[in-house]
Order: sequence, then C-alpha cells, then structure tokens
Amino acid sequence: MRDVQQDVQKAIDELVGSGAERGLQVAVYRNGEQVVDAVAGVADPETGRPVDAGTVFYSYSVVKGAATAIAHQLAERGLFTYDTPVAELWPEFGAHGKQAVTVRQVLNHTAGVPGIPLDTTVEDLCDWDRMCAAIADAELWWEPGTKIGYHAYTFGYIVGEVVRRTTGKRISEVLREDVAGPLGVADELYFGMPPSEHHRLARLEDAPGAAEMAASLPPDLPMFKSAPPELFPNAAFGNRTDILAADIPAGGKASARAIARTYAALLGEVDGVRLLPPERLREATAVSASGVDEVFGMPTTWALGWSIGRLDSTPQESPTAFGVGGVGGSFAFGDTATGIAFALTKNRLNPDFDTATQISRIVTGAD
Repeated sequence: MRDVQQDVQKAIDELVGSGAERGLQVAVYRNGEQVVDAVAGVADPETGRPVDAGTVFYSYSVVKGAATAIAHQLAERGLFTYDTPVAELWPEFGAHGKQAVTVRQVLNHTAGVPGIPLDTTVEDLCDWDRMCAAIADAELWWEPGTKIGYHAYTFGYIVGEVVRRTTGKRISEVLREDVAGPLGVADELYFGMPPSEHHRLARLEDAPGAAEMAASLPPDLPMFKSAPPELFPNAAFGNRTDILAADIPAGGKASARAIARTYAALLGEVDGVRLLPPERLREATAVSASGVDEVFGMPTTWALGWSIGRLDSTPQESPTAFGVGGVGGSFAFGDTATGIAFALTKNRLNPDFDTATQISRIVTGAD
C-alpha cells in the first residue's frame, strides 16, 4: 500500500481537473490503520470552499451501512434475533399479512415491503411517526422471503423503528452512542444532521444530462411504484435543510473518513474499538439472498444489510466484500479477506459508479 495515497490523490485530482467531478473524498483503512486520506476539488462551487477530510457529504444509501451495523450490534446484545418477527417488536407492523416478516428479511431486502405510499410528500418523509404508520399499514408486494427487491426508503424506517422499540432511543442517538462516538467521528457521521452543522456540508449538484436521463426512463418501471418521482433523490432534494436535518436512516451524511472507519471497525479493531465480534460479522456478511431485483430489475446479492461484492467484480469473484452504494456514485465497503475498508464520497451526482470503481481498483490493486 506504499504508493496508494499518491496514486489515489493523482487520480482524483485528474477527475476534478477534467471537470468529471466537482469534489471528492477517499479514505481507506487496512487492518485498522488509515492508509489513504485524499481530497480534491470544492465542496461549494459558489463560495469556492475546498473539500477537506472533515467535509460531510450527503451520500444517500452509503450510510445504510451504519444502520446495518447498529442492527447487528443490537442482535449481539440479545434484543432480538434475525428470525424475530418485526411485529413482535413493533406490533402495528403486522397489519395486512406482514406478521411473519422477520428482521432477517428486512436486512436482506426480501421482506416484500419496498414501497412507500405514492402520495408521500417531502414533509412526510421528515415525519418519523407518520412514515412508520404508513409502512405499518403497507401491503406486501410478495410473500416475504420468496423474492428480493431493494427497500430504498423502507429499510431505514423499519430498522430505525426496530431500534427505537428495543432501545427506547432514536436511531440517531444510538448511532452517536454506539458507533460514531466511540470511533471519534460523531461530528462526521449522521442520519439527521443538526441545522447548526449544515455549513460543513458539501453542496450537491446534478451531473450534466441527469434530468434528461431520468425523464427517458420507461414509466412502467417497478421503481416508480416504490416512491413518487418527486422523492427520487437528486441535488435539489439532497440540499434541502429539512431533508438534511431529518432522521431518514435509509441514507445519511458522512465524510469518507467516518464511513471507512466504521467498516474498518467492523473488520477489526480501530484504536481499540471493534463494533462486532468476528463470529457475528461472519454471520452478518454471509450471502443471505440473491436473484433479480423486483424493483430495479438487475441481478443482486445481499448479506444481512450489506450488498456482496466489489464494484470492479461480481459477487462470486469477491464474496468477502460487503458494502452499500449511494445515489450519485458514492460507495463504501469492507473486505474480510484483505482487511481493506474503503469509502468514496462526492458531490456531483452521476447515474453510475464509474469514479468509485476506478478509485477502488487502484486501492485493491486491480489497476
């Protein structure tokens, strides 16, 4: 890993210099030690504020990885098992035939409740009790455990409500107390970020042509039944003060350093902190479900809360890698075989993961 910092810095400088990216962070840990801490570009084009290692990016679903870690910590504490029915912890959730949905099925995206009501507003998304009531009243898309489909929004609310019902605390509190605080990144890892801290955020922007590409999608795609189009994440959505401040744990705000450090502390100790014991991590990162995604239509492979595989290889080729990507192209993963924890955050929202793939190849030696 001797020259990786230099190689990554050169690559992200070139991406910003070419205009392909606006602002980037890359952080990599190996066996608990940070080996890459690279930044490039600007966090806010209007002011010229540069990206630094502590800049916080709204990285969307990347931070599902932290929500997942919390769920496994609570399972380790014995507050529930993976096969505990959600309705045993949250009785209202059992409505309309959902009484048998288990925590395992929520984590591996086979629960059958991937959609939120199509009349949901942005204001609704920011109202925890309203969203949980709507999801509790939802009807199944399929028999739980028989199909797989990405639960983009519902994953966060269901996991978060399970956390609240079993600990009596909001998931943001648990994140701070059990993950971000012990790791020393409480001011760089959030679900809901206090408005007083928003000045530290990178400003999101849509990549050129993104709106036209979205408009060209077939209107009968199943994903259009999972949420109203106005709630599909874009820069305007991700720059809203109410969205940034709200507990929506299907996504979150993080620096690359904070999320890479989280994966590193799943793989092993980081400055004396380990988030899960090895036996729990093995169970949590084993393949749990795979198939064609019922919402997005592509092949998908999930462990319990993390997708399997690196960006530059198939799940079969890299079965020891586990992580989650986010809308716009941010990505983070850990790899139990190599001890590498990787995170890339960015503020230009692209429809692909090309940048993260390029940089992760440098890190893993595939380039």
